[in-house]
Amino acid sequence: MEAAPERDLYIEDAPEQDDEVQVDFAQEALEELDRALSAVQINNSALPMPAKREEMNNEQCPLSYKRNCQKEKLLITLAENFRRQFTHLYPDRKPLFLSPLNECGVEKFVSTTLRPTVLPYPDLFHWEGCTNFVSDFLSLEPLDPPTDPPRYLYSPTCVLQTQRGSCFDFSTLLCSLLVAAGYNAYCVSGYATKDVCLLNLGHQECPLLANHEKGKTEEQAPTALNYSVKPPRDLSSGFERRQEETRQKEVQAARLKKQQEADRLQEELEKPPPDPLFGLRVHCWVLVKCGAREVPEDFFIEPLSGKTFPTTDENFLGIESAWNNHNHWVNMQDCRHGCRDMSFDLGDPIKWEYLLCGDTGQSLLLIPAMTKQQEFEDDDEDKEESKVFEMPPSWVSELHISQQDMEMCCPGGVKVLQYRKARLEKFAPYLLKDGLLTRLTTFHDLDCTHVCIVKEWYQHRNDNLEERELRKDGNITLEHFRRGRSFALKSHRYVTLTPDSDREMEFYSQARADGLARRVETGSEMTENFEGRPDFLFYRHTVFGKRTRMLTPGENMEQRPHPLVKVVERFHRDTTKPASEDVEERVFLVSEERIQVTYHRDDDRIIPAWSIFTTPQDSGDKNKDTFSPDMATTFQVDPFQKPSKNLFLYETLMGLIKEQEKVAQRIKDSEQEVRDILDLRQHEENKIELHISIYNTARNDKARKHREALERMAEEARLRQEEKELDFLAPFLAQLGDPDQLTRPMALQLRSDCLAELKQRLIDKANLIQARFEKETQELQQKQQWYQKNQLTMNKEDEDQYLAYCSDAMFRIHILKLRLSRHKDRAPQKYLALDEKLRRDPRLTPFL
Repeated sequence: MEAAPERDLYIEDAPEQDDEVQVDFAQEALEELDRALSAVQINNSALPMPAKREEMNNEQCPLSYKRNCQKEKLLITLAENFRRQFTHLYPDRKPLFLSPLNECGVEKFVSTTLRPTVLPYPDLFHWEGCTNFVSDFLSLEPLDPPTDPPRYLYSPTCVLQTQRGSCFDFSTLLCSLLVAAGYNAYCVSGYATKDVCLLNLGHQECPLLANHEKGKTEEQAPTALNYSVKPPRDLSSGFERRQEETRQKEVQAARLKKQQEADRLQEELEKPPPDPLFGLRVHCWVLVKCGAREVPEDFFIEPLSGKTFPTTDENFLGIESAWNNHNHWVNMQDCRHGCRDMSFDLGDPIKWEYLLCGDTGQSLLLIPAMTKQQEFEDDDEDKEESKVFEMPPSWVSELHISQQDMEMCCPGGVKVLQYRKARLEKFAPYLLKDGLLTRLTTFHDLDCTHVCIVKEWYQHRNDNLEERELRKDGNITLEHFRRGRSFALKSHRYVTLTPDSDREMEFYSQARADGLARRVETGSEMTENFEGRPDFLFYRHTVFGKRTRMLTPGENMEQRPHPLVKVVERFHRDTTKPASEDVEERVFLVSEERIQVTYHRDDDRIIPAWSIFTTPQDSGDKNKDTFSPDMATTFQVDPFQKPSKNLFLYETLMGLIKEQEKVAQRIKDSEQEVRDILDLRQHEENKIELHISIYNTARNDKARKHREALERMAEEARLRQEEKELDFLAPFLAQLGDPDQLTRPMALQLRSDCLAELKQRLIDKANLIQARFEKETQELQQKQQWYQKNQLTMNKEDEDQYLAYCSDAMFRIHILKLRLSRHKDRAPQKYLALDEKLRRDPRLTPFL
């Protein structure tokens, strides 16, 4: 096990080879490796390579997948030497999982298969998001045989592409994501129970059910205040109370004993048969150590199910080795009692034997600050020491997960998990037309045949539906909505969407003008609760009577409502009014033609004041005086208070009659609102629509069609502009007013104008060349005259400048001569070519 430094030094002292020899050797080795791989794929079909990788084209894989660099070859040699020594020293233990084959059939070390890659998705920045993604995104392929580690360990890129793999593939991908997120994570190879290895969740409770039970807050007992009013003295018999408590305890003990006996029998029935391979089933999971990312303690992550376990869990029966992207450790501790008594200090060489020595072999329990300080102190000593072998970089390409794969999250967008008396179904967003995201079905029996409750979670629905719960026993449906829905509906509990059935509705009271928080309806009653109203109303209870006759075919519920029998309204205390004038309860006995009013009680009173009014039979006739003193009965708590006068009682009665009419109208409005909500819910369920963001260009058909239409219009405008710019007749057609149809005179005029324009341009160009020729000639003559006058006084430098100028001038004159001659030769050809083009133009051909 100490051969690593020697081999490293051997490589450092090896002589350098010639570059050409190395290139030829590398080319020959690559060709030989390709021939060997092709021979393996064709001839050796008996290798246990799963058929799921057949779609992987080896030719498209990078070169690092098909061959090993010099450092990787040395690492594999070291690993093989380590394995032989370990097998010799511990012949009873299984061979170590060190260098399996990859998808290309090349032997790769397990640590180099890890590829930490930071991905631009917030869900993958935390261990929970990484675990959920891996467990949902991949499908399990059990080990065959289950007692041996796999022969192939595929790259994380291949696993992401095929979305299938063994537990070792799961752990490799998850560990790569966790290390990239900053966690101190390791892949662990060991042994686990059958349920863990085969992802058998039939004996476990569903996590959603556990979270739901955990979320229920227990009711807290009211705290006794020091200065509160003492309760009245209990005059019941203490002996009878103690006898009743004793009897209740005996009943509870008997019930508890019976329940425990039933649970024990149920556990015996549910207990799976003994596993003949118990303790031999190979499994791979992930260890996350404390320290990094504020992890308080070590824990295991089971990548198949996405659950976390403490390091002492009984489902994990032993550990053979652990590795990360820096080193590989072999467990030297006794695992007869599972992982309960194990130490996970990988820096302890007595309990963990490391493959590569160096910094990676130091204790991992040291404080990071102390480790850095020690590194600075030993910096000089490290420079003097010889270099040790370091883990080569990963041969795997950088991981890539598309946005579509993140949204699909499951193979095919659907994943079904079977738990104890429950089935959990997960769907990708926008996969189903109703926006269903998760469905949890609970059953009464273990065979999952009798459905108990069906819970569904939705997303992106226009009706703001978030959750729906259906209880099969009573056929009761409970729906929850998020904020922003019409009528501010929060939840709806019903049996059927018909107006006469029982239902319960809750509302977001802050979003409603009337402050309605809850409405409960039965066959003949309706109860409404309010919050935050300015009139302090918080409760209204309505009792309806039976209809006197059935509805006719042309008559609806609004035309023939239930008759009112009784309406009860209750109000909170209004401190701006005296208690004797502040109404606490108001009861409208419509069928009895009476109104009862109860006022709030003063703090120093034990009974409140009240009044009872009898409504007149014909209260709508204002000309008829229907009030009499016997129609009002009042009770005043204060005996010294003067009794109310008849005028005051009459005005109070008239005000109550008007309030009764308003209350009746509000009840009709409430009934109409219920019918509107039910009609709207039926319409929404019949035509479900999903909300798609305008930024979601892949799914928003309306935005995509609008964008495509704009692009098409812009392209058509560009093509029209190009055609207009290239049309040589466009200026002449503009002079004629751009006519839709041409006539013969117009065509002849266009032809003559075009030819005349070209002729004039040719003449102008010839004149321009002639003018430049004459100008150059005149300037040269002037320069020659200047030279003749000053020839005797010129020096050598002036003569050279004069000769250079004459040479350039003669060259320009010669060029202008050639251009003019060529222009004269080509002008007739251009004229004839334009004439031929005009004759062939489809707009002028009929007239020429």
